[in-house]
Amino acid sequence: MLHLVEPHSLTRAGRPARRSRRPLLAVGSTFVIGATAVLLGLAPPSGPSAAQQIAYYNALHGQSLEVSARAEGPEADRDAYGATPGVETFRRSGTNRDWAQLILLFAGWPQSEDSITVIMRWMRQENYPETWWLRNNPLNNGWGADGGSFLGGNPDLVDAARDVADALLTNPGYREIREAFARGASTSEIEHAIWYSPWATGHYDNGGHWHYHEAKVVKAPASAWGL
Repeated sequence: MLHLVEPHSLTRAGRPARRSRRPLLAVGSTFVIGATAVLLGLAPPSGPSAAQQIAYYNALHGQSLEVSARAEGPEADRDAYGATPGVETFRRSGTNRDWAQLILLFAGWPQSEDSITVIMRWMRQENYPETWWLRNNPLNNGWGADGGSFLGGNPDLVDAARDVADALLTNPGYREIREAFARGASTSEIEHAIWYSPWATGHYDNGGHWHYHEAKVVKAPASAWGL
């Protein structure tokens, strides 16, 4: 029995031709793209930014404060403060006034103008103002000086000031002097205590040999200060 086959359905080898799948693939791709578009269309929208959230909150709950242009704030109390020169400050400056202040610093006494004036006058009674640093012992103090004598010397003027302060603080014979310096007494009170102390055997002629004109400020050589 003879079967007829349509000529276009045979390959050159006489085999049945395969049907093309391209239309099916095209349909499937279209379906996937369409589904993706639907899913994207159904995705929730992005939320507001942080700046938008803050603006929204301020619109509902924000507060404001108006201050009068004539408003005055309370006056603030500030603690007072000061500064006291130290050893290096006095050394670098290097005058007889600095040396007088150094004694008060080592002894822990007030740096009053009267006390400084008395010590400068006292130095003038013991040495010439132009060479007040003689032997690094301006007050001819034997306490701590070489040989324990008022004619002895000191390594430098800082040691000399420390020895004078130590002598005034510890020697029983200088009690009235240290008490006058400690309370910031007047020049006359401090000088009276010095005259009648055992510091000088002549007691400065009980004040008769004591000069009151202004003491000249003179700077000592750096070597006298150990610089």
